[in-house]
Amino acid sequence: MSKALLSRIKPLRNLKPKPSSPFSFPLKCDIKKLVNDTIKILKSHEKWEQSLETQFNESDIPVIDISHFVLDRIDDVELGLKFFDWASKNSSSCSLNGSAYSSLLKLLSRFRVFPEIEFTLEDMRTKEIVPTRDALSNVLCAYADLGFVDKALVFYHGVVKLHNSLPSTYACNSLLNLLVKHRRLGTAHQLYDEMVKRDNGDDKCTDNYTTCIMVRGLCLEGRTEDGRKLIESRWGKGCVPNIVFYNTLIDGYCKKGEVGSAYELFIELKLKGFVPTLETFGSMVNGFCKTGNFEAIDLLLMEMKDRGLSVSVQVYNNIIDAQYKLGCDIRAKDILKETAENCCEPDLVTYNTLINYLCRGGEVMEAEKILEQAIKRGMVPNKFTYTPLVHAYCKQGEYYRASDLLIEMSKKGHKVDMVSYGALIHGLVVAGEVDNAMTIRDRMMERGVLPDANIYNVLMNGLFKKGNLSMAKVMLSEMLDQNIAPDAFIYATLVDGFIRHDNLDEAKKLFQLTIEKGIDPGVVGYNSMIKGFCKFGMMEDAVLCIDRMRSARHVPDVFTFSTIIDGYVKQCDLYAALKIFGLMLKQSCKPNVVTYTSLINGYCHKGELKIAEKLFSLMQSHGLEPSVVTYGVLIRSLCKEAKLAEAASYFELMLINRCIPNDVIFHYLVNGFANMNAAAVSKGLNNFSENAKSMFEEFFLRMIGDGWTRKAAAYNCILICLCQHRMVKTALQLRDKMLSLGLCPDAVSFAALIHGICLGGSSKECKNVISCYLSEKELRIALKYSLELDKSITQGGISEASDILQAMVEDYESPNQDLNSLKV
Repeated sequence: MSKALLSRIKPLRNLKPKPSSPFSFPLKCDIKKLVNDTIKILKSHEKWEQSLETQFNESDIPVIDISHFVLDRIDDVELGLKFFDWASKNSSSCSLNGSAYSSLLKLLSRFRVFPEIEFTLEDMRTKEIVPTRDALSNVLCAYADLGFVDKALVFYHGVVKLHNSLPSTYACNSLLNLLVKHRRLGTAHQLYDEMVKRDNGDDKCTDNYTTCIMVRGLCLEGRTEDGRKLIESRWGKGCVPNIVFYNTLIDGYCKKGEVGSAYELFIELKLKGFVPTLETFGSMVNGFCKTGNFEAIDLLLMEMKDRGLSVSVQVYNNIIDAQYKLGCDIRAKDILKETAENCCEPDLVTYNTLINYLCRGGEVMEAEKILEQAIKRGMVPNKFTYTPLVHAYCKQGEYYRASDLLIEMSKKGHKVDMVSYGALIHGLVVAGEVDNAMTIRDRMMERGVLPDANIYNVLMNGLFKKGNLSMAKVMLSEMLDQNIAPDAFIYATLVDGFIRHDNLDEAKKLFQLTIEKGIDPGVVGYNSMIKGFCKFGMMEDAVLCIDRMRSARHVPDVFTFSTIIDGYVKQCDLYAALKIFGLMLKQSCKPNVVTYTSLINGYCHKGELKIAEKLFSLMQSHGLEPSVVTYGVLIRSLCKEAKLAEAASYFELMLINRCIPNDVIFHYLVNGFANMNAAAVSKGLNNFSENAKSMFEEFFLRMIGDGWTRKAAAYNCILICLCQHRMVKTALQLRDKMLSLGLCPDAVSFAALIHGICLGGSSKECKNVISCYLSEKELRIALKYSLELDKSITQGGISEASDILQAMVEDYESPNQDLNSLKV
């Protein structure tokens, strides 16, 4: 119904109630009998029109006097409309009055028959019949309940204008709730203020629910404290404290991350005699999940049990999700066991969460077991179950298994949609299997599922990485043929792809075409072009592109500045790089690891290692963790300058900070120490006891003194450091690398690996991980170095690794030989 229509419904002037109107007195027995008989006839007689005519001809009561009672009591909208039409034709004295029309409106509102509602209102306007406030309130509720926010607002204002009063409190609350739900919070504020303003003793416009809705709206805006003040201001003014208010505020504080304030309210509500509900505990658990305070969560769960409240599976799902997100060391089997022990059956969401995080961690086989368990429990996996598995198998290169999962998904009745196909295509591209991804694209199209812009973006990105520029262009043409408009990300991918393959001219043309087509490249698009200019040393063009970016009202981000800084560093223009760095800070753009790494690289190339190291410390003081590239830049430069002690220290620092080194780092260290001249080695040995040395340097000098080559000693020292910091997987990969280079791991390598395996708590798996082909002499050397390693991890004791080596030595030597005779 339009606003214009409602505004034209005018009250009748000098309208007096008819004497026969039943509004002013209770329903009489004869009227009540007539109403009930009428409804029976409507429901049971095929020729009800004739029966009704006979009934009313024999009665002294006219149809007009009972029509609204019939409409109020009838529960079939179709019969109601038929009766209304019949009554309109059979009212001899005059047409049906406002009571009948209003009752019809209420009936139509109950059944949400909006076309008939609007037709009835138009009919009333034409006949100048005024609908009651109650009827209009029912219509407003109907609009609000079905989410017609704009129509509901127009109707609300029409009711206020027509009756100079608000609709019923229930209707206003429905509209207020709808406005809050649709985040029309400004309009909700206005409605609430009007309700409060018109509130008085005779005509209540607000209740507890009104204020609660408004408080929830304030909490959605992040204004939980204002919500609390609103409740306090409304105490005693039609607003009585209850648990719902506390739950709303607690939920608001928790979602805002102010768990402390939420907990204070949680304590307060109990002190005031309110009993926490499942909603109360659920909000508190969610709040503590965000902060990772699982001890507090355990106490809440215990309190719930003490109060006889069952912990819902939704609560457990939230806890499980939080534990995974915060990196807690948990096992899927333990989680399922715990939920079962607490009489809470895991649902499909539980299993999907476990499968998702297991797949993220690369534990695909474990995820498959969880899937099998879910199926055994009678659950039907959905696309949220299969999609993580598809991704994970693609990452492992098992794209046939990923494809089988989609087939399995289809057989179980789940339509393989674009999301599922997209997961497989994305996984294949990540795994470098672009040709197979293209095949899957063809298959999905054969089955009537058309790729969207995102899938084309992924495919083109993969094609560029494989160097297949021509096919990427074909993909673009295919998109256009299918009327899929390339978005800014597509163009950014294409620009980046051309730049990646040194085709700057093509990239520039495409970038210009993007702008000419009226597509805003966005920050990502401009950054791609800036990256291209910097790659080709065209720094003036790169800076001009920033100006153009600002003209398009885009703010350069940390990637923009970092790219420019790196470009200047590669041009050996450190002055210009520092100037951009200063501009970046001036514009409150916080540098990231890439920014600092570029500057550190610049100073290292210039030979100013002291400044590079100061920048490294500054980066850490700002809470940034150096990347493997950052450590690599410093270690390379320190090794080049023969500052091997410092290089070794940075290597150990990266292990302490859990930054996993790569082959490039190993290459720098091995070359640096292998090329160390004899004089430096001799000097190091003479000063062995004078200065505190890093583990790397200490064992390197010891091994050189024991006759190892510098190259073998360097590799072994890397293995020792990796294993002592529990990076056994990386150590084993390095051992395999050594074998491929013709370097056979020796006694020290063996000792280092056994230490690493034992420190990781997997001593029983030693034989499965490493094989021993050492002689008695080599085992004794391994034990000797193991005992030296013990000094760094035990306080005068002997490690499990040394015990294992001692047992192996005893297989060769006499029983009288004791451990102390082997100590250095």
